[in-house]
Amino acid sequence: MVNHKVNHKTIELINSLKSKEKIRVLFVCLGNICRSPAAEGVMKAVIDANNADDRFVVDSAGTGNYHVGDLPDRRMRVHGARRGYTFDHICRQVRSSDFDEFDIILPMDASNERNLHAMAPNPECERKIVPMAEFIDLASRYDHVPDPYYEGAEGFELVLDLLENGCRNLYNELRAHPPIYVKNREVNG
Repeated sequence: MVNHKVNHKTIELINSLKSKEKIRVLFVCLGNICRSPAAEGVMKAVIDANNADDRFVVDSAGTGNYHVGDLPDRRMRVHGARRGYTFDHICRQVRSSDFDEFDIILPMDASNERNLHAMAPNPECERKIVPMAEFIDLASRYDHVPDPYYEGAEGFELVLDLLENGCRNLYNELRAHPPIYVKNREVNG
């Protein structure tokens, strides 16, 4: 992994997922109306462009229940459509079953990461929580994916720039071949 923000626990998790027949990815933000449904849509587009639909299940959810049943924010849908994305996810809240159903859970910021750790039923489930920012290597002043809800058009564009970069990097890490072992020792291949 080129990104120096990625820690060894994330690398271990990614390597453990590479050999899975189907990798289940959940993106999480606060209300599930801006960042996480956009990440879901961008990731699905990356997967589709690489003809890998059969290898991934992608979803999104919010730690809050403010917008359950709604479509994503209209502004995010408009900005996404300008880039060729369709964000038509129906907003939902994170469920305890998500920790069993998904292999990697990607919060958009530290607050949602804390909320997910508090919700995780056990340490094994907590290991699935990886900040989305670990996959973003654009030069930026952000160490998270900022919430564009109270921002103007530039906020939505910034989030899409960050998510396009992060989702491509996440896909590239997950699609890579399983680790190569030589005499019970993993090597880069």
